[in-house]
Amino acid sequence: MSSISSSLIKPEIQQLSPYQVPDKVYPIKLDAMENPYSLDVSFLEQWSQVLKTASLNRYPDPSAQTLKQQIRTTFAIPNTQELLLGNGSDELIQMLIVALNQPKTTLIAVEPSFVMYRLIAQWMGMSYQGIPLQMPTFSLDMPALIKTLETHQPTLLFLAYPNNPTGNLFSDQDIATLLEINSGLIVIDEAYGPFTDHSYLSQLPNYSNLLIMRTLSKLGLAGLRLGFLAGSALWLEQINKVRLPYNINILTQITANFALQHYTTFQDQAQKIRQHRTALCQQLTQMGIKVWPSQANFLMFSLPNAVSIYQELKKQGILIKCLHGSHPLLENCLRVTIGTPEENGVFVRTLQTLLS
Repeated sequence: MSSISSSLIKPEIQQLSPYQVPDKVYPIKLDAMENPYSLDVSFLEQWSQVLKTASLNRYPDPSAQTLKQQIRTTFAIPNTQELLLGNGSDELIQMLIVALNQPKTTLIAVEPSFVMYRLIAQWMGMSYQGIPLQMPTFSLDMPALIKTLETHQPTLLFLAYPNNPTGNLFSDQDIATLLEINSGLIVIDEAYGPFTDHSYLSQLPNYSNLLIMRTLSKLGLAGLRLGFLAGSALWLEQINKVRLPYNINILTQITANFALQHYTTFQDQAQKIRQHRTALCQQLTQMGIKVWPSQANFLMFSLPNAVSIYQELKKQGILIKCLHGSHPLLENCLRVTIGTPEENGVFVRTLQTLLS
């Protein structure tokens, strides 16, 4: 870096690497936990008619009230709870950290988990503590968590439920214990809620220190970049103060509102993905591969030669996620998103050929 830029940019930023997203197009892309199903023609035609109502020369509704009401209805969010929308979950995480970051405060997350909890904390200069999960099931290490809570008195604790990249749910009893003993805010990230029957949304009225974060990305609307926080107005009214004006554009507001009116379409797709997840897990297990049970739209598995298999799959036009090197507990681990039956079939056959 030049002397001018190196003197002006924070040292913590200079030491970081940018978040990497593959930019090459692959015929079979199973790396990003996207819904593999496109929408039918009749749905798209109705959507295009709705989009014609957008006044692109005007700013969008700054509070997105119509969309909020549709979200509340679709996800049965208690009327006693407030909503805050973000440009994807990432912006919500950033808003939380900006609002709660004070000198000597700490953010805690378990590891391995969603990397943006740690990255955004580092960007914002907030102290971060990562607590390793317990092997072999990637469960919560409660003694370590309790000790860390007592020592650091964290302002913010993130729990992904189901967890990414491991796919598992944490013990309800463990989560209840954390909610009871933690004096700070606990955010349960339910990004993969469409693929499990478990949720804490109904528990919001029972805990004043609980927020639930969700996204529409995994549901099948990743291109919209829309997430929401649900919880007590005492929290969200304060966090809303650091939200940028008009953060949810008019096309996202209109499209998300229309899509959620057809929520059963996405529920049907999620059910298919669950079924294909079961089938793919069985196929990989029958090949002698170690696969971790998943409640999300992906499977994590391990192979002795994981990195070379990952590279060979790429050469065959199949992109999955290589987790090896991202965390000590993920040595020789790979993660595959559940695709269509055809995509899953090509992946399995190619993997069988490579392993033989």
